[in-house]
Amino acid sequence: MKILAGNSNLLLAQEIASYLDLPLAKCAVRRFADNEVFVEILENMRGEDVFLIQSTSYPANDHLMELLIMIDALRRASARRITAVIPYFGYARQDRKPGPRTPISAKLVANLIQSAGADRVLTLDLHAGQIQGFFDIPTDNLIAAPVFVKDINQRFGDEQLMVVSPDVGGVVRARALGNRIGADLAIVDKRRERAGESEVMNIIGNVEGRHCLLVDDIVDSAGTLCNAAAALIEAGAQKVSAYVTHGVLSGAACERVNGSRLEKLLFTNTIAPTEEIMASEKFQIIEIAPLIGEAMRRTAEENSVSSLFD
Repeated sequence: MKILAGNSNLLLAQEIASYLDLPLAKCAVRRFADNEVFVEILENMRGEDVFLIQSTSYPANDHLMELLIMIDALRRASARRITAVIPYFGYARQDRKPGPRTPISAKLVANLIQSAGADRVLTLDLHAGQIQGFFDIPTDNLIAAPVFVKDINQRFGDEQLMVVSPDVGGVVRARALGNRIGADLAIVDKRRERAGESEVMNIIGNVEGRHCLLVDDIVDSAGTLCNAAAALIEAGAQKVSAYVTHGVLSGAACERVNGSRLEKLLFTNTIAPTEEIMASEKFQIIEIAPLIGEAMRRTAEENSVSSLFD
């Protein structure tokens, strides 16, 4: 078993390697003067079971090309099996045609990964579960719920909790987490009555006096989470925190969260956190390396991965 890493999140790759008590294989990823990606793997890969760790986070296109070129290099180096470990799968939000003449980019990315030579894919909390079906190779979609449950029990175990979905589309995810911690479910129903008017947020469920935990897979601009937190406080919630798998946090998201009614925004390190995130007391990083590392170990040993979540 060999572990290789691209440049998107080297710290996470090192933590996974440390969990597995294995060194990261040596490779060089460089740029030519015109910014073309060049990869050279500096160890023998012939006949090896290789796990390549690379999130396709910002800059998404650069990191995606790194992933594809590294897979191709491993295939040409005669690796026995190549598993693309993609903690954060970029382009996952483009999983359908929202209008005429628009692409399904998640399917295109799946095709590219397969064509490059990957034998299987390991990822975490896909934005839409059906993306697994875009691949014609084995694809394991891990869930962060067990890691969240452990943190919630340690941090808020003695409080009156209410799990809240920030929109109707996330109800299944929120309900699954609520069942694991024995908490009730509430839903934020947001709608814009007419063009030019602000969104009206209705709370489905009684949140009076509860500590509400918003649950989502991706936080990007953080607008929805911050607005939902304000609506929950107005509805009588005692305080509001949020658990999110992927902290994209683009643009003014950090500033928005710092000025919001959110008590804490907790997310995993599938995407390397910025200095601004690390400097803020409102953000809390939850380590995901043990979960991904254990899934990799079980894959290499041909053991069950799904039993991790029983």
